[in-house]
Amino acid sequence: MTQTITPQHPITTPAGSRLKVGLAGVGGISGAHIPAWESMEETDLVALCDIRQERLDPYPGKHLYTSLDQMLEQEDLDILDICLPTYLHADTAIQALSKGIHVLCEKPLSLHGTDVARVYAAAQEHHVHFMVAQVLRFWPEYELAKSLYDSGKYGRLLAASMTRLGSYPAWSWDGWMMDEARSGLVPFDLHIHDLDFLVYAFGVPKDMQVHRSRRPEQDYLQVVYDYPDFFVTTEASWYAAPYPFASAFRFQFERAILACEHGECTLYETEGVIRNLTGEATGDTGSINLPKSDAYANEIRYFTDCVLEGRFPDKVKPAELEQVIGLLKRI
Repeated sequence: MTQTITPQHPITTPAGSRLKVGLAGVGGISGAHIPAWESMEETDLVALCDIRQERLDPYPGKHLYTSLDQMLEQEDLDILDICLPTYLHADTAIQALSKGIHVLCEKPLSLHGTDVARVYAAAQEHHVHFMVAQVLRFWPEYELAKSLYDSGKYGRLLAASMTRLGSYPAWSWDGWMMDEARSGLVPFDLHIHDLDFLVYAFGVPKDMQVHRSRRPEQDYLQVVYDYPDFFVTTEASWYAAPYPFASAFRFQFERAILACEHGECTLYETEGVIRNLTGEATGDTGSINLPKSDAYANEIRYFTDCVLEGRFPDKVKPAELEQVIGLLKRI
């Protein structure tokens, strides 16, 4: 995808005023986004939209809508945060962008690479910002792994492993997550996190080997990604059994191993030094069983700063989004 990005003018707000934010889709991941928006001094989460009234009832202090069209028409929003099911992301983003609203959209943008160009073209045409919330790019432990790779502090990267496991999402509204045409299943729901980080940190792999086992109410995959000087083994699954959500990684450098397992991040140096790098977690991911982290606040703050400063949010590049979707299509 070749695209020229025109810098936007910074937003000027009256003294004491804040950017008005609306959120569409009060489902699982909104439990991470809503507290993050509420923690921001520069924004005011004024409106929520969901077709299920019972999801809105816990927020009596907000402007509540069961119609997205109505919310976009009646609210003077600066930013829309899209936490809807995957198959609604691209068209909803274009609808809001066309009204001059900046858009932050949960991953994945789409199951189709062609939607990346469509959405960014709409943002460009209407002089507003768009970003996909690929949260691992803002997760401190993963950012550390990338910085150690970039700096070469512990030598070359030799190998890595990344794991993301959970149980079958039978709780999803209308069963949309179990419908491949609407969710893309495990590759686009879980594995996309780790693959997106690999493309962000190391570029596109030169080859990949896929093993996948699919049964009713279960989807398990292992993918090995080959790079010129190292390889990465990845694992992702929805299990039929009530397996608790778990994510982990190990990056093996020449002189150290960086491991994030069981909520602890540790650096094991070959000289025998062991460094516990886990700080006190902040923030809350709400109803989704995820490790606590401030990564959601990090990505929301980054996007807000880009909007306020008129700066293109290039930490999540459209070309990389297309590359990730293309690789996922091969699984």
